Amino acid sequence: MSSPNQPVPFTADDYRARMARAAESAAEAGLAGVLVAPGPDLVHLTGYRPVNTERLTLLVLRAGEDPVLVVPTLEAPDAEQAVGSPALTLRDWTDGKDPYAVAAPLLDADGRFGISDNAWAMHLLGLQQFLPGTSYVSLTEALPMLRAVKDAAELERLAAAGAAADATYEEILKVRFSGRKETDVAADLAALLKQFGHSQVDFTVVGSGPNGANPHHEAGDRTIERGDMVVLDFGGLKHGYGSDTSRTVHVGEPTAEEQRVHDIVREAQEAGCRAVRPGIACQEIDRAARAVITEFGYGERFIHRTGHGIGVTTHEPPYMIEGEEQLLVPGMCFSVEPGIYLPGRFGVRIEDIVTVTDDGGRRLNTTARELAVVE
Repeated sequence: MSSPNQPVPFTADDYRARMARAAESAAEAGLAGVLVAPGPDLVHLTGYRPVNTERLTLLVLRAGEDPVLVVPTLEAPDAEQAVGSPALTLRDWTDGKDPYAVAAPLLDADGRFGISDNAWAMHLLGLQQFLPGTSYVSLTEALPMLRAVKDAAELERLAAAGAAADATYEEILKVRFSGRKETDVAADLAALLKQFGHSQVDFTVVGSGPNGANPHHEAGDRTIERGDMVVLDFGGLKHGYGSDTSRTVHVGEPTAEEQRVHDIVREAQEAGCRAVRPGIACQEIDRAARAVITEFGYGERFIHRTGHGIGVTTHEPPYMIEGEEQLLVPGMCFSVEPGIYLPGRFGVRIEDIVTVTDDGGRRLNTTARELAVVE
């Protein structure tokens, strides 16, 4: 049995299946294969997490061919320890040798390949120099669904990360806000995320008063005062999978206008979550949430997309935005986070992670969405 502290472990077969799906998806997209550099794609496909350096590490996936991981000789022992390594063939190269001479025979000389967004330019240019007939396209453009649909074990990790973020929010409501700097509350959030099992904290947004009107305001030296609306947006990685939640609190009792704006955002967020179901386009989630805010006259003050995917990173495809026609399918996970931002005054955002089920959606964050009053 698994628990929040002991998730179901991934196996070599899990990684073998992921790599096979990636290769097949590439072929269906008209690509000769997929080239994966160190980063989230490599972690997802193999379980291997090397540092991305000037030494070439490259996973080559082609339909009908065994996966091959090109690695520096000095890093081969670490690669062999990765859970997915039994599903791979390792090809190592030593310092002083040309790594592209090792990688090139694995590629079609005139093929078009999908390549990780975070691949170093020097590695891409090195491949192009060795194989001038090849061409490349980013994986986000070519295979945006590569990591989008999660299996049961991945969903378990995302749920555990969401529960840890929820526990963090419950605890932060107990601390004092007034008279402290935004950075003080941000430090509390980071410590709580770690306390509840996060290995990595990616962001701790604390936007008080007028700073809350900047959706990505980084906590600063502003002292939080009574009467401030405070936007909290925080998350990171637990068990290798992301959390991301936002709630807006008020220091002391809110004004009628502040309460009304918060209620509108809460209604919009509820509408976005209710819209989630298989078979509809991602843009419909944005439309559902945005329609509520626009109806109440604040459409121009909702200045970002409604949501983003989440998995081994806290931001990844798909995106809940007008023009995104990708259909929702069970296993997708993404945020629903509408907001209203009034420059020079305050902002409000409410965010949950939602996963698509067979007949709708399920929130992975369950804390109260009403406007909480803090001291």
